[in-house]
Amino acid sequence: MKAVILAGGRGTRLYPYTVVFPKPLVPIGDKPIIEIMLQQLKRSGVGDITISVGHLAELLMAFLGDGQKFGVRIEYVREDEPLGTVGPLRLIKDLPEHFLLMNGDVLTDLDYGQLFRAHVAGAAAVSIATYRRNVAIDLGVLVAKDGLLTEYIEKPTHIFDVSMGVYALNRSVLELIPAGAYFDFPMLIHTLLARGEPVRSYPFNGIWLDIGRAADYEEAQKTFASLREKILPGGRPG
Repeated sequence: MKAVILAGGRGTRLYPYTVVFPKPLVPIGDKPIIEIMLQQLKRSGVGDITISVGHLAELLMAFLGDGQKFGVRIEYVREDEPLGTVGPLRLIKDLPEHFLLMNGDVLTDLDYGQLFRAHVAGAAAVSIATYRRNVAIDLGVLVAKDGLLTEYIEKPTHIFDVSMGVYALNRSVLELIPAGAYFDFPMLIHTLLARGEPVRSYPFNGIWLDIGRAADYEEAQKTFASLREKILPGGRPG
């Protein structure tokens, strides 16, 4: 199996941690995020990985090398200018018919192999790993019509299925991505839906730690110790 990891962003939402390190090298416990991801990908049967790099690329490439020490093969493509979350795919030669795509900051116990097989069996252009998230509104919410109140809801909670930043794609979607231009994942999905192409969700209810912001990262550090044996192959430090 083939995987593409997006690691070219500046990680501005995670400042100040990403001033010195690219986001995928920020540690969780005693390992960088991307090392954990590589171990999980290998366990799921992924042996061929391309990493899209940009911000502080040399640090990331020096640490990972060709992937031999992690038991995988790593190649790199470089974004000279930011290309978004799917734009870098046009830089990669010879992608297989089906492949995985993921952000470089994903902490989960999702089985990537199961996602891949479900995608192939589902015959979709794209499959998106999704996680159910409760979003609390810490205020009273008013519903009004023509200026007259019809309902008052105190601190409601809404339930959404959110993207985990992990996807399976068909190579055919590359023709929809402009070469050398910024193109984000939502732009690709909107294009596919407008064309009537099938896009599937892959619901997941295991562990998924969102580390997009500094506060989330600090919370993930606290949580990781108790979840380590589920997230990391081998489980224990060392």
